[in-house]
Amino acid sequence: MTELETFDVVVIGGGPAGATAATDLAKRGRSVLLLDRPGRIKPCGGAIPPQAMREFDIPEAQLATRVYSARMVAPSNRTVDMPIDGGYVGMVDRKDFDEWLRERAAEHGATRLDATFEAIERDADGTALVRYRPGQGRDSGEPLQVRARAVIGADGAHSAVAKQCVPGAEKMKYVAAYHEIVRTPEGFDGTRCDVYYQGDISPDFYGWVFPHGDTISVGVGTEISGFSLRSACTELRKRAGLAEVETLRCEGAPIPLEPLRCWDNGRDVVLAGDAAGVVAPASGEGIYYALLGGRLAGEAVEEMLATGKASALKLARKRFMKDHGRVFWILGIMQRFWYANDKRRERFVSICADPDVQYLTWEAYMNKRLVRAKPTAHIRIFFKDLAHLLGVVSPR
Repeated sequence: MTELETFDVVVIGGGPAGATAATDLAKRGRSVLLLDRPGRIKPCGGAIPPQAMREFDIPEAQLATRVYSARMVAPSNRTVDMPIDGGYVGMVDRKDFDEWLRERAAEHGATRLDATFEAIERDADGTALVRYRPGQGRDSGEPLQVRARAVIGADGAHSAVAKQCVPGAEKMKYVAAYHEIVRTPEGFDGTRCDVYYQGDISPDFYGWVFPHGDTISVGVGTEISGFSLRSACTELRKRAGLAEVETLRCEGAPIPLEPLRCWDNGRDVVLAGDAAGVVAPASGEGIYYALLGGRLAGEAVEEMLATGKASALKLARKRFMKDHGRVFWILGIMQRFWYANDKRRERFVSICADPDVQYLTWEAYMNKRLVRAKPTAHIRIFFKDLAHLLGVVSPR
């Protein structure tokens, strides 16, 4: 009988979370297998803040374009522009960006394998046995196995690793997302992101039109079962003047609504990225948090391997929630309240016209921290929000 190959870490899923974890662990000298199912491209607006560029060594060459403002579109079709004062948001196409991340992991020593994860079983000594099939699915070959001292599940919101290994994973709540990548027409403003807060485009989330240089991501999301995302996307393209441009590809996937309460199995498995639920409520931002989640999972696994203490795996969630839990809580409240109906969406867009709101929003987004430098701005925003909540000011 052939002895199975053993890796320090098997990373399942090669998106931003998994590829980052694989890169970091390989750089530490760990033997890493990065197992990723080919042909999967997540529907994603593709926004990356400057903080991600700095923190995760992402070169400018990976950006499809930069945007310098956002346009909010209310149910009444009123628009509010939010210019980024002195900054920008980077935009990537996930088809190219994720592949670059996987290649970077391989360059640092991780073993790449295009394969479909099936299950985690146990050897006679309790070591994890990761079973997979080469290629895209069950019909792509005979199942194979490798041994793993640790496993990182970064296989998306419908994570098979999470469902098999982590208690409570089956309770994850999702927004269903769908987008179409279209050819950028001549004369299109590729320096601005448009966000549509209109109930017929999304009854509880939003629609987006995000430039990617030569292409544009046009997408929608909702938690409501039965709502036609394709029909909403078609309507959004009409409103954005993109109905007749060439469609290059269409993609759909779930987006988690909140972090899971548990990210590990207390033994040798930890989750990262969408599998752990780290997508920001209200905004749906996931790339930065996936990169960070992958790094934190890698750090937790490294500590577990170095000390032999499985409790180290809990550090991934603990550190993430310490730094970002409050932001996620605030954004969750915002989404549940302001996205509830068109009347509230109208007021939400109106609030976005406020200079204090714009300053604090962009500072928090670009630098990934709650802004404390202007306490008077927070006070002004509180009373402006209160006025809108009480209906003592016009939404327009």
